[in-house]
Amino acid sequence: MKYQTSRKRLDELIEEATVDCYSEEEEHTGLLTMIEDNLVCPFQAKVIGEKVTVVALEWPETGYGMMAVCERNGKQHRVDITSLEWVKPLPEGFEWVEAYFAWREGI
Repeated sequence: MKYQTSRKRLDELIEEATVDCYSEEEEHTGLLTMIEDNLVCPFQAKVIGEKVTVVALEWPETGYGMMAVCERNGKQHRVDITSLEWVKPLPEGFEWVEAYFAWREGI
């Protein structure tokens, strides 16, 4: 993934979200909390090339990840946040999503 945010800034965000964490699970929770607190919904995105409106985010009941609640043609669908195709203008707080992706990739 090509990032909009600088590597230095991503490292700062990851550090901010994980500063008091003792395990990978706690780091994951810290990053998802920052996304939930900072990413402004609704926003436009694409899923398999189709325009959708992301109206909310949900944590999975188990495991890693975050689900995007997408609306299209009056129906709601849930997809992993990594399945979204991000379109401009990017939503406010998007840098936190990039930090999460960077953390998952281990950069």
